[in-house]
Amino acid sequence: MPHTKINGASLHYQFDGAESAPVILFSNSLGTNLHMWDAQISALSKTYRVLRYDSRGHGQSEATPGPYTIEMLGKDAIGLLDALDIRRVLFCGLSLGGVIAQWLGVHARDRLNAIVISNSAAKIGNDDFWNKRIEKLREGGIAPVAEAQLLRWFTAKYVAANPDVIERMKQMFVATPVDGYIATCEAIRDSDLRGAINHIQTPTLVIAGAHDVVTPPADGKFMAVGIPGAQYAEMNASHLSNIEDAANFTSTILDFFSHQEVR
Repeated sequence: MPHTKINGASLHYQFDGAESAPVILFSNSLGTNLHMWDAQISALSKTYRVLRYDSRGHGQSEATPGPYTIEMLGKDAIGLLDALDIRRVLFCGLSLGGVIAQWLGVHARDRLNAIVISNSAAKIGNDDFWNKRIEKLREGGIAPVAEAQLLRWFTAKYVAANPDVIERMKQMFVATPVDGYIATCEAIRDSDLRGAINHIQTPTLVIAGAHDVVTPPADGKFMAVGIPGAQYAEMNASHLSNIEDAANFTSTILDFFSHQEVR
């Protein structure tokens, strides 16, 4: 699978779809990799050139020493586009990827045709929450927190009904390098875009999960109100709404992107 060196890190990426089509760039959540978007690829790649990558410290991308910042991770996305000679994209990020989407909307609007911010927040959690998680990870590694993480990603009903998906996501989570995971936790902890999102001028869709305990609908509605002209949609899902409510998620973003000017 292709890799490229961006800002001192080797980033793993993947293309699907026709080379001549408009590009959608997907950005993954904390503790996952580019395969979290598998359910979207078949439908989207019929119309778009879909570009996915593993965020620094995740999947097959390099886990460089921390600390990371959201600015660093945002510049990774820009650097990837530069390396691949892509000027502008439709951008979709979930959770961590949604924070990166907000940062790009504030600081790199000339690279964006439209943004989807999914299951995210202008400020995710608080210092105490993140510091406790980081301490637990440093003491015991990533595997002991996997079961609790799955119950934050999905509703109990979905977990019970989809054991194969849950096992696949568990393996994806525990394969995340612990140092990369911790450094990314620090980046999210230290990011607060609540006072900046009103500067986003790119067409934006905010997606929330009705049952999301990590970034509840109130967080999504805060962004939708704060970002001028933003649209809002809610999925019947918890945190990884693109998996739990995959068909609805895919059709929602397809409809949104289809109405955007692509330059």
